[in-house]
Amino acid sequence: MQTKAVLRYARISPQKCRLVVDTIRGKSATLAVNTLKFMPKKGAKIVLKVLDSAIANAYNNFNADVDDLKVTRIEVDPAPMLKRFHARAKGRGVQIAKRNSHILVQVSDGKREA
Repeated sequence: MQTKAVLRYARISPQKCRLVVDTIRGKSATLAVNTLKFMPKKGAKIVLKVLDSAIANAYNNFNADVDDLKVTRIEVDPAPMLKRFHARAKGRGVQIAKRNSHILVQVSDGKREA
């Protein structure tokens, strides 16, 4: 049984979020939660919320045992970015790209659905 949770338009760049995601890919859900709780990055707090949601989906929808869950798939994709302008010298303006992310977390207990 596989369940997933998706956070769309997270206000963090995909590059920064992937640093966090790569540390928990393939680990058990409880170990991943503990790793994210003590990681001092902004992305850790955001990914932790999505992971908690995926675990809750597995528990509520399929009555899965939380101790058996494993992070099978976790992705960070770029979302549409906010484009802003910053004033520069001689009346010029340069574009600033404020990047966003779509975060997908999928957990599984390794059993097939009947």
